[in-house]
Amino acid sequence: MAILTGTPRGLQDIRTLSGKVDQASSHPHKAYMRLSCLEMERWRRGEERKSAAHRIKNIDGRFEEIDAEEARILQSLSESKKDNSSSAFCQGSQPDRDTGGFKIKY
Repeated sequence: MAILTGTPRGLQDIRTLSGKVDQASSHPHKAYMRLSCLEMERWRRGEERKSAAHRIKNIDGRFEEIDAEEARILQSLSESKKDNSSSAFCQGSQPDRDTGGFKIKY
């Protein structure tokens, strides 16, 4: 039987060629696969960009609708304020009121 002398070797002492070989030259299919994955990601991100731009356009349109409706309501209020200043309601008469209480239909 042989007697071992020196330090024992472990997994870290095994020499390999990993990391020293250019992956593209030894495995061109991996490079092509990476390129195709990158192109698919570019396409997906482009679709996300289009969708986001469409949503922003819709939101901006809704803002314009809201501004127009607010202006219409404010104009209506200012006109009704002018009309009500000369009406009998503002001169002290009471409006007709329904004293029946709440009526809830189910």
